[in-house]
Amino acid sequence: MKFYRSFLLLFLMLLSAPSPFAADSPIRHGLLFFEYGKGPNRLLELDESGAVIWEHKPPSIAVIFEVLPTGNVLYAYGGKPTGVREITRKGVEVWNYVSQSPQVLGCQRLPNGNTLVAEQGPCQAVEVNPKGAIVRVTPLKTSQESYHLQVRNIHKLANGNILAAHEGEGAVREVDVDGKVVWEYTGVENAGDAQRLKNGNTLISCGTQKRVIEVTPDKKIAWQFTAEDAPELNFTWASSIQQLPDGHLLVGNFLRGQEGKGAHAFEVTRDKKVVWKWDDHSLIKSLTTVRAVK
Repeated sequence: MKFYRSFLLLFLMLLSAPSPFAADSPIRHGLLFFEYGKGPNRLLELDESGAVIWEHKPPSIAVIFEVLPTGNVLYAYGGKPTGVREITRKGVEVWNYVSQSPQVLGCQRLPNGNTLVAEQGPCQAVEVNPKGAIVRVTPLKTSQESYHLQVRNIHKLANGNILAAHEGEGAVREVDVDGKVVWEYTGVENAGDAQRLKNGNTLISCGTQKRVIEVTPDKKIAWQFTAEDAPELNFTWASSIQQLPDGHLLVGNFLRGQEGKGAHAFEVTRDKKVVWKWDDHSLIKSLTTVRAVK
């Protein structure tokens, strides 16, 4: 009888204990983003609770940045002068390239330590070494005459070509080292970024078309997420994309003209399930580039 009671007590304890197969805890992200629009132009970092832990004010208009493996932040700035800066998380400048173009708003740090600079007026990709010397200039084709919207984010591909998002023209182009167009996808309004995936497809943030698409090399849409897939987000302007380690996408939603309504950023799975969003309208009006950080 005593054995039976002990066994029953153990059984009841096991039933009341948390199951190892219980639902996962809620998703939480630390965030780094540029606020831009009706609010101040500033770089903000939030911890997983949503509290501000760092703020940096760029010298002029800035919308695109990259978090480097060191934890430093590389960003383009578009005033007079214009160029690309690298700063520590304490805001200390450790590298700065001043461009001779009218404006720079996109950049990328390359594996060889050089920096790719998206110059506007003329529209071109300039590769600069750590000492600030130009080592290569690649012309970028666009029909946009006004320099401000000629090009946004750019990426150097494994084959040495450059993939560029031309916002004003609504086009994404891959060019070789001489600037010859080898692939393009057009008809994407206010394209802010395009990223080549490992499967050879291209992920594109389609700005005011309120969608993110993945297109194949033969220009067929393999996947897309649109405003209609989640009306509650008030998906207004696809401003940035980040593919997370689990394959989910973190999307920046630039709420231009829709301030105060909807999500600033959201995480979506490839089966179009929104699993996380951030919408603190008391902190910011709108954002452009956003990244999940540890």
